[in-house]
Amino acid sequence: MSDRTEAEAALVKHLADMEEDEALEIAKRMLLEEGADPLRVLELCRTAMDIVGKRFEEGEYFLPELVLAGEMLDTIGAIAKPLIKHGEGGPAKKLGKVLIGTVHGDLHDIGKNIVTFMLDINGFEVKDIGVDVPVATFIDEIRAYGPDVVGLSGFLTLAFDSMKETIAAFEAAGMRSDFKIMIGGGQIDETVRAYTGADAFGVNAVEAVALCRSWTGVAA
Repeated sequence: MSDRTEAEAALVKHLADMEEDEALEIAKRMLLEEGADPLRVLELCRTAMDIVGKRFEEGEYFLPELVLAGEMLDTIGAIAKPLIKHGEGGPAKKLGKVLIGTVHGDLHDIGKNIVTFMLDINGFEVKDIGVDVPVATFIDEIRAYGPDVVGLSGFLTLAFDSMKETIAAFEAAGMRSDFKIMIGGGQIDETVRAYTGADAFGVNAVEAVALCRSWTGVAA
């Protein structure tokens, strides 16, 4: 997006370059002093994380950078989320139940956290079961929670095999037809969706919300 303000561009750059103090200072100023749209700030974070992901895949960044990126986003998200809640009347009735987790072998929760925020503020009941989630845990959680939609998140390309294995286990457990499955995170496209056996993929949190709305019969 070329229509970013100077502060927005700086936030993306500092986040992507692992400059934690500078990034948090700008984010706090935008959110708490300038009244910036918290969803816009989270979207800028996601843009920065896409850059982080590419640098990781290219061998420029390693796991410590991914962890730091996640911590920065958690900090910004903790400031942004109450501001989103405040601005929304929010429907009391939940639109549907979504279970979301990062598949085993992947410790990344940035994209998952943004999707969880967005689903929550759009009226869905969301249960986030964390990162590096074993197949058996997904199955146990699904049985206990009874979701309408299951979201599998994975930032690294190695996660694609974990997604495929997890979905195959749902099939083997006789529960595949009980819910819709969306995948997201990293470099996911239609080829990956077909490979894993998911129903759909979302390239960002807005798409994920739209998918859940369409599956639960809520008009967009």
